[in-house]
Amino acid sequence: MRKSGFIDGAIIAVLAIFIAKFLGIIYVIPFNNMVGSSGGSLYGYAYNIYNLFLIISSAGIPLAISKLVSEYNEKGMIKEKEYLFKSTKIIILIFSIISFLICFIFAKDIATLIIGSKIEGNTINDVTYVIKWVSFAILVVPLLSVSRGYLQGHGYISTSSFSQVIEQIVRIFVVLGGSWYVLKILKLDLKTAIGIAVFGAFVGAIIAYLYLAFKLFKVKDKKNNKDPLSKDEKINIIKKMIIYAIPFIIINIANNLYNTTDMILLNRGLYNIGINGVDIDYISGVFTTWGVKLNTIITSIATGIAISLVPNIAKDKAKNDLKSIRNSFIKILQIFLYIALPLSIFISIFGNEIWTIFFGTENSFGPIIIKYSVIVASFDALYIMMSNGLQGLGKTKLIYTSVILGLGINLLLDIPLINLFNKLNLYPYYGAISATLIGYIISLLIPLIKLKKEFNLNYHLIYQKLPKLFLVYSLMIFLSLIGCAIINNVTSRILLIIYIGLIGLILLVIYYLINKQELKEIFNKRSE
Repeated sequence: MRKSGFIDGAIIAVLAIFIAKFLGIIYVIPFNNMVGSSGGSLYGYAYNIYNLFLIISSAGIPLAISKLVSEYNEKGMIKEKEYLFKSTKIIILIFSIISFLICFIFAKDIATLIIGSKIEGNTINDVTYVIKWVSFAILVVPLLSVSRGYLQGHGYISTSSFSQVIEQIVRIFVVLGGSWYVLKILKLDLKTAIGIAVFGAFVGAIIAYLYLAFKLFKVKDKKNNKDPLSKDEKINIIKKMIIYAIPFIIINIANNLYNTTDMILLNRGLYNIGINGVDIDYISGVFTTWGVKLNTIITSIATGIAISLVPNIAKDKAKNDLKSIRNSFIKILQIFLYIALPLSIFISIFGNEIWTIFFGTENSFGPIIIKYSVIVASFDALYIMMSNGLQGLGKTKLIYTSVILGLGINLLLDIPLINLFNKLNLYPYYGAISATLIGYIISLLIPLIKLKKEFNLNYHLIYQKLPKLFLVYSLMIFLSLIGCAIINNVTSRILLIIYIGLIGLILLVIYYLINKQELKEIFNKRSE
């Protein structure tokens, strides 16, 4: 296995995660055809709760272990590194079992919290059933995350990232194969099919874990350390891991709570203004399943960057290399401005056509929601990169402050903005999306101001390029709208794929030629 530097590691991670997410988008075409919008919302209910429990039990572990292993390797602390790995696996297994039992035993209470008193569409028993099925994955995925973090800390980004591709392929096979077999061969109900589909997360995690277990034999340090660690040394290692992990957990919980909060409050808010249960299921399906799949095109960029970002910033901090630290945060902003935001604008403009390609025309709410939510996804991507960068610096208080304020604003504004948008004869669900956007902006402004003061982070380079960048945005939007008008009446999925592919390629070439120098700056090696 080959170790990777910051940019190499980030590119590898982004590509692997993008492939995994792309597969996760492609499979929804046949899956949507099989289960429809009602099945999609049921699938989304289970997965959002699963993600929340998964975050509580393990979300901070990969990056926390990555950061600590990187530090221990830098200092030649082999015994400490290996004890960290072994003890963390034991702790995570205990937390996984507890989380699984809570999720499984209290599935009905959780289901009631999600859908409330809604009587049309998916029932409380349906949601309870699928939550129980997906809960099994909580037993395995946390252990998988420990192995990934250990590998990432050694610089083996490609191995860790490839395991995600394996996990996704296996999961998709179970989702599609299992759903098809239940519905078409066994002729069972939709609830059972979705139960098998969400169980795919467990099967995919098992296969990926076996792959990483094999790879770990080549990485683990084989040196015979005769002097054992003292009790105090062991306690300090565990304490340090927990201290490192908590901010990552907070970051990920907050990120998931944006989705979970919207899911719960959206159901209640739309029901209160008189929207029927079936339409709420359609809308909720976009928020929790179908729309999220398209948004991951944007957030996968951030996830890949974060994997390589944290251990490298931790190294720079250990060396007190302020120049490299500043460079990393400037790159984060450049990735947002030059990659994530333009891509989200393109998807937004072609929202109708892209939605038709993936999901057909059954759900009329989908294209409307995705046009706005995908823009918010670019701010989500920036939030993920910025938060993980701050964790690399150990800025836990700053993370907590920005997270609590941003999430609190979102919680407070969700229902009021749904009602406001409804009274203004605007799409009421845009109110929930707006609340999320405002929350992200608050969560981003606080650390950006703090970094400028403490690390003398100079945004002048960014400010200088904004006029040209916005002119480029305007040109790309104008050309996109022309392309959109040309294919306005096309309904064939195959033709839409061809046309959007050609238009996207042409715009990409133009965009690259105009921003060639800036894009080279982003992907150059970090200056030492």
